[in-house]
Amino acid sequence: MIKLIAFDLDGTLTQHKTPLDAQNKAVLDRLREMGYELLMVGAGQCMRIFNQMNQYPIDIVGNYGLQYSKYDPETKSLTTVYDLALPCDRESVDRRITAMREKYGFTEFAGENTEFHPSGCVTFPILGTKAVAADKLAFDPDRSRRRAIYDDIKATFSEYTVFVGGTSSFDMAPAPYNKYYALDKIATERGYSHDEVVFVGDDYGQGGNDESVYRSDFHFVCVDDYTRLPEYMAKLLASREWQS
Repeated sequence: MIKLIAFDLDGTLTQHKTPLDAQNKAVLDRLREMGYELLMVGAGQCMRIFNQMNQYPIDIVGNYGLQYSKYDPETKSLTTVYDLALPCDRESVDRRITAMREKYGFTEFAGENTEFHPSGCVTFPILGTKAVAADKLAFDPDRSRRRAIYDDIKATFSEYTVFVGGTSSFDMAPAPYNKYYALDKIATERGYSHDEVVFVGDDYGQGGNDESVYRSDFHFVCVDDYTRLPEYMAKLLASREWQS
């Protein structure tokens, strides 16, 4: 019997940077009424996810497990459980990103070479931190350019979990942090086996930030069009028994 359903946000419940719409909010409401525990497991910060979801009452794991916040029904806001900031050898990371730029011809860029985040996560912005949106969208729409060099980037940054991020970047979280690690930790803390947990996500291909869960023993619902979420969730909306 399924007890916990964990969700990705962008591409799964809504578009990037777009508020949760009424149809998919209704799906979450119905799942809560049926007695499922719900959880968000995201790449971004907990508060950003919370606000994008219009302050929906749900616990949130952020930054691939580096952050965790619980919803407080009394204050109708989030209470931080933990918010980790791990060390980063910025000089080494920046040097290796420069080497990758030279190796693959990404030497022309706007803004900074590397984007460092307070959590210890890193972004390799191939077009630079100040690239215009149109250029980023046109750079690698099917991710084939980045996937062609993904294995090399992973090997070069072996102390990180590397993702094909956004439209023109690689995102990196300090190992072992990824969505599988985060979900396994929460499941263990709540006393659930992996058979009692379902993850719902869209970014499950090579380098996707949902891939680690997709390739694991957690149940997984693949979402290829967030506007059709009720269809993808139909079996769970009908029964708490998992149906492959």
